[in-house]
Amino acid sequence: MKGSGRAFCAGGDVVRLHELISEGKLEECKDFFKTLYMFIYFLGTYLKPHVAILDGITMGGGGGVSIPGTFRVATDRTVFATPEVHIGFHPDAAASFYLSHLTGHVGEYVALTGEKLNGTDMIALGLATHYFMSGHLDLIDERLAKLVTDDPSVIDSSLAQYGDMVYPDKKSIVHRLEVIDKCFSHDTVEEIVDALESEAASSNEEWCILALKRLKEASPLALKVSLRSIREGRYQTLDECLVREYRMSMNGISKQFSHEFCEGVRARLVDKDFTPKWDPPALEYVTNDMVDAYFAPLGDSEPELKLPIESREAFV
Repeated sequence: MKGSGRAFCAGGDVVRLHELISEGKLEECKDFFKTLYMFIYFLGTYLKPHVAILDGITMGGGGGVSIPGTFRVATDRTVFATPEVHIGFHPDAAASFYLSHLTGHVGEYVALTGEKLNGTDMIALGLATHYFMSGHLDLIDERLAKLVTDDPSVIDSSLAQYGDMVYPDKKSIVHRLEVIDKCFSHDTVEEIVDALESEAASSNEEWCILALKRLKEASPLALKVSLRSIREGRYQTLDECLVREYRMSMNGISKQFSHEFCEGVRARLVDKDFTPKWDPPALEYVTNDMVDAYFAPLGDSEPELKLPIESREAFV
């Protein structure tokens, strides 16, 4: 699986979703999420090996249609992120599964800040399995085209044989995992912010100051919802995460919460004034009941996502 131009996949068409919600066409929105999540489940349980070439921007749903697969090839052009909290949404498309299973609490950090990771970071964290310089990608096509087997070990060996060696530079996320764990292991978003503020004051590290800035720009409601989602995902299987994420997405585009998503998309991608008016406007106004409502079972007239869970899960 490959993208074209500057991106592997920059995520779902959230501007179109914004338009559909504004037009009251929620059924089309539901079909989008249902189709996407079903595809991700099939990808994660498909027995035949799958190779995704993450050459360029890989954000939001782009991670969902690649990371649950067998092999993920990062390059020197890869830019990965889950920036949903900045449009008033939650990291979905299986992000609550694969981010929560990263080392320590780096999943919370990536989900809540929307931090961009490069190909080297993805290799270091296990989000990618192999690394190629972008100019060498033709070797993958040539090598895989000659294979007469779908044995994963043979494909793995072929990718490793032609792959490039890569080492984290001094700005890599691997050098700040200890501090990330210390700050993002706290129970609440408020405590995480406090810990980051203390760390920024004592260390004056650029990444820490930037993380704080990103947290304060994000939707307060989306931050609390996303933290809980990642924490729940740590103890769930792929299918359980997708069913829960579908429920969250349906609640997120409902009349009760759609303002947050629509306002985030408007501010960042439509009007591009980058001044969203979040509701609630600050963390202290986000109640537990608001967060609980995001995770509430769908009503009798709204079916939950049904997945063919008898299929074997290949990615655990």
